[in-house]
Amino acid sequence: MTRALLIIDVQNDFTEGGALGVDGGAAVASRISRYLAEHPGRYEHVFASRDWHDADNDNGGHFATTSPPDFVATWPVHCVAGTAGAEYHPDLDTSRITVNVLKGQGRPAYSIFEGVTDDGRTVAESLTALGVQELDVAGIATDYCVRASALDALATGRPVAVLSDLVAGVAPQSSEAALAELAAAGVSVRHS
Repeated sequence: MTRALLIIDVQNDFTEGGALGVDGGAAVASRISRYLAEHPGRYEHVFASRDWHDADNDNGGHFATTSPPDFVATWPVHCVAGTAGAEYHPDLDTSRITVNVLKGQGRPAYSIFEGVTDDGRTVAESLTALGVQELDVAGIATDYCVRASALDALATGRPVAVLSDLVAGVAPQSSEAALAELAAAGVSVRHS
């Protein structure tokens, strides 16, 4: 069975010290790299998404520019295209990524499925073209972009697993709730 790993938003701005740093984000970058090194034949394809927001606008209201961010629908400026904050975390081994995905680009976007690949395809189109039949999900943040990506992955009709030791969330309670929601929806939540 053709399997792909979806790595969600392991970027400098989402790890410790970043604009929206998540505790444990850098460790997730290292663990994903170690996992891929220890299982070199497990995935035929490795997709990785990055928020890639515009610098000159509020990205469809995603950036809080006229009032403080509510950290639900509006956020501080983060992952601006071409900045160090938008780059992959240095502990993520990018040599194993076969498909890069950019999301945001002028509008709010949480799921990897809202992005486009380097060749301009949607993630769903790319998965079909590559014959991917099964998906594993890892990355940041469990309670936002990992959650949204796993739900959209499930909607493609493929079996989906979230690798719970390869994710980091904004807050423990909302991360636990997200994993429970995913499990109830039919996503397998398990250790790598």
